Amino acid sequence: MLRLGLTGGIGAGKSTVAKVLTELGGVLVDSDVLAREVVEPGTLGLQQLTDTFGADILAPDGSLDRPALAAVAFGNEESRKKLNGIVHPLVGKRTAEIIDGAASDAIVVQDIPLLVEGSMGPFFHLVVVVWVDAEERVRRLTGQRNMPVADARARIAAQATDDARRAAADVWIDNTGAPGSVDEQVRLLWNERLIPFERNIREGIVARTHPEQVTADPAWELQARRIIGRLAPACADEAVRIDHVGSTAVPGLDAKDVIDIQITVRSLVDADAVGDRLRLAGFPGVETSNFDDPKPAYGMGGEADPAVWGKRFHGNADPGRPANVHVRVDGWPNQKFALLFRDWLREDSSVATEYSGIKRRASEAAAGITDYRAAIEAYENAKAPWFDVAYRRAWQWAEETNWTL
Repeated sequence: MLRLGLTGGIGAGKSTVAKVLTELGGVLVDSDVLAREVVEPGTLGLQQLTDTFGADILAPDGSLDRPALAAVAFGNEESRKKLNGIVHPLVGKRTAEIIDGAASDAIVVQDIPLLVEGSMGPFFHLVVVVWVDAEERVRRLTGQRNMPVADARARIAAQATDDARRAAADVWIDNTGAPGSVDEQVRLLWNERLIPFERNIREGIVARTHPEQVTADPAWELQARRIIGRLAPACADEAVRIDHVGSTAVPGLDAKDVIDIQITVRSLVDADAVGDRLRLAGFPGVETSNFDDPKPAYGMGGEADPAVWGKRFHGNADPGRPANVHVRVDGWPNQKFALLFRDWLREDSSVATEYSGIKRRASEAAAGITDYRAAIEAYENAKAPWFDVAYRRAWQWAEETNWTL
């Protein structure tokens, strides 16, 4: 099962996108619809609202007078929190019931207006944000919903900013075009990303990309943060720390378009304990024999001993964002070196430039090799001689700078 969080500002067109996703086969969980359902006449939700805000929020027929509720609930932050405290748990319960009843291979689309405001992104495999600029949204709200301009602007101001939504978005859908123009974007998303992503999760397949070096992308850091956000609840207390490592963690450094994340655990027992949880979160495990960490060719106090270089390895099932997830033991050489190497490259631009050249030649060595494992082997073999020396250089730098974890 794939869980997709769909959000966007009021008037951006989430319902349009949700409709297309549903027509394609998605199981829709609409928070707005559920929010109405849980406060219908005779429900516990409506009783709690009248107990909190008074009987003046009721219409003559005993149903909820939504404009009257909005007038008192959106007036200040305290009232808004009271409203959310009543409605959100009830919606959450109903949502769980729908998801539990969905097929194991379903793509569940949860339409949640306040997903970003509620910091709910980490609990979805993907977050899709539908965007339209604020002024256009005001025009739509006043023209299509007959909402007063002041009310439209107040609703928009009370929601997350575009910057906050961009930080949370795995997929950004621009809905500024003519009616119907967004449909093709949604269909491409469904066919090229959502369907294979769901299949990969169900079958334990990791999305792969050829080890080709690309120009540094400033978006890598935000993408890594979103991945870390999803890994953290899956790992729970077993994770000592979770870090963005590797070349994509070094600003300005060209790299393979693969995010490397390191989960630090206390033991390999803990690494195995989180395996199933990582898989359900969208990060299946991979046989580590093909992805072992490069060990120095020389002995350094037993650090070349394979017994202290073990790890567990996972990858992202999302074809739109390849990622390697290394689960390593706290204090072991490979765990320390991943952090050291990243910090060394961040601080010494000359070494970063040197390494970029090494990686470019490694990418050339792998060019034309169609088999993924063979390409990775060629890529890593081309870097290995440099790493044998760089390992010692990095630790010398650590001593000179008093570097610590």
